[in-house]
Amino acid sequence: MKRNKKKFWLAIPCIIAAIGLFVWFFQWLWNILLPDILGVKAINYWQSLGILVLSKILFGGFDGKKKFGRQHHFDNHNMKENWKQKFETKFCGSEEEREKFKEMWKQRFESKFCKPEEPRTEESKA
Repeated sequence: MKRNKKKFWLAIPCIIAAIGLFVWFFQWLWNILLPDILGVKAINYWQSLGILVLSKILFGGFDGKKKFGRQHHFDNHNMKENWKQKFETKFCGSEEEREKFKEMWKQRFESKFCKPEEPRTEESKA
């Protein structure tokens, strides 16, 4: 039990140091790249921490699920079946509906991209 407490108290400073290093690295990258590319001001350490927290709130969220790498995308073994079912309910109906769908898209494609070329005259060549 004592050994686990020692590991816990050793882990806290390591986590704080890792976060601090990450914030410093983010600040360094920002100050090296963005002022020259976008013309923004250089930022200090606390501003970089604020930007990281704000981006986490806006884009990452705090849903409580651990998401490391891409593996969270493949947790659902029935994902392929779910997508197949969604596709079939949305696009596949009776044979007649599928033919109407194909014909509609064929007409749209031909009207936009397959216009017959007009014969060129001597005036349009110049």
